[in-house]
Amino acid sequence: MPERSDGETGHPAVDGMLAALENAAQLPPAEQIAEYEAAHDVLRETLASIDG
Repeated sequence: MPERSDGETGHPAVDGMLAALENAAQLPPAEQIAEYEAAHDVLRETLASIDG
């Protein structure tokens, strides 16, 4: 897969998750946990759909 120069993956769910992780860095640590768990869920679901 060719590397994109715009920093996006080309997969809307993954791109949205990456943006959410960037925003999570500004949150207090206790609030970051939910964002990291949500990111994990998105990645797991995305990979599962590829395997499907």
